[in-house]
Amino acid sequence: MLRQVAEGVLVHESEFCQSNAVVVHGRAGVLLIDAGVQEHEMACLAGDLAGSGQSVAAGFSTHPHWDHLLWHARLGTPPRYGTARCAASARDQLSDPDTMAYIIEHLEPTGIAEHVPLDLFGLITALPAGTAQIPWDGPRVRIIEHQAHAPGHAALLIEDRGVLVAGDMLSDVLIPMFGMDGTADPFEDYLAALRLLESVAGDAGVVVPGHGSVGGAGEVGARIDQDRAYVLALRDGRDAADPRVGPSAKPGWEWVSDVHHGQLQRLARSVEREGTPG
Repeated sequence: MLRQVAEGVLVHESEFCQSNAVVVHGRAGVLLIDAGVQEHEMACLAGDLAGSGQSVAAGFSTHPHWDHLLWHARLGTPPRYGTARCAASARDQLSDPDTMAYIIEHLEPTGIAEHVPLDLFGLITALPAGTAQIPWDGPRVRIIEHQAHAPGHAALLIEDRGVLVAGDMLSDVLIPMFGMDGTADPFEDYLAALRLLESVAGDAGVVVPGHGSVGGAGEVGARIDQDRAYVLALRDGRDAADPRVGPSAKPGWEWVSDVHHGQLQRLARSVEREGTPG
């Protein structure tokens, strides 16, 4: 079910990891950001749009992780955009014969592997490097590209609606997760991304994370502060003391503690190999 979070901006929350698909109404259709995960949910979303006389004019993937690269045939064949780096990563995945098997193997413990459509996976059109906004006939959507979490990750600011679509950042349930491959300093990448988001936080009264609850007025800055505190704690070797980790984690999200400890181990190995990042 679509839920309005601002004028002309609606969110569909998946059963899988509270994944958020975002719909933005334009003059000749909608922009669909991170379309969803399960087939029946995307089909329902397509039906809801058709029932209201809307079609999808453009899609956008905030970053090149599998759950943000999915699509459903009922959503049509509009251009599906991503940053140049995001699209390059998607092409690399499509050219790798092991990608689909890896995704299915990753999904099998969740019980939804057979419900995730992979036939239109990763068909992303690269926007030219440095593109400042999504090319479509609707409200101005500013692209805020950074390298935290994944190559070519982009947050989107729907300017005259005051909505920040944060991708896999600023979540109330997920901790910052570092892109550990191909980055010289994952801490600085993340801190730089948070500074970029902080520079537009004053223009956003609503924040929509890739996973988790939509945040209202005043929560954008608080979530930036919480993510920064976690990153700095790990960088400095201190206890993160983050409510998203450990006994205080939201019910059903206890596994985030495993993610946290896995990151600590990977970072420790990185330090052993190369010295402290940066």
